[in-house]
Amino acid sequence: MKLISIDPGYERLGLAILEKEKGKKEVLIFSECFKTSSKLPHYERLRLIGNRIKEVIKKYKPEQLATEKLFFSGNQKTAMLVAEARGVILYTGSSMGLEVFEYTPNNVKIAITGYGRSEKRQMIDMVKKLIVVTSKTNSDDEFDAIAIGLTHFAINR
Repeated sequence: MKLISIDPGYERLGLAILEKEKGKKEVLIFSECFKTSSKLPHYERLRLIGNRIKEVIKKYKPEQLATEKLFFSGNQKTAMLVAEARGVILYTGSSMGLEVFEYTPNNVKIAITGYGRSEKRQMIDMVKKLIVVTSKTNSDDEFDAIAIGLTHFAINR
């Protein structure tokens, strides 16, 4: 089973392709932090996000998509912009025939560290213990995308 997992954002989008065969350990095939320029209009950034997701899906041919549900307690403007990016993510995945799954940040933290209030450093350290991560994987957004994918595999055994 191959999965694309996405940490949503409009400035930085974490993308990961993971694979899990029955009875075997998860394998990280690809990860990146896709960035869009703040100099571009928002609608253009959304288009670029959708196009990049399509490219990754076409290249790696995942069967499922896992992403994070929105949780914002602060800036409403940022929350709306990220919500729009999530809409692009959900639309793109479903329009390309992928089964879509969503997890709360708390679901991800519990699945990865066993504690729903884990800090970013704890999450990254545990991801590195759970799956082989290439040395060029260094963005928090990439680690978040990998963690979302590992959460999906843990919940859907």
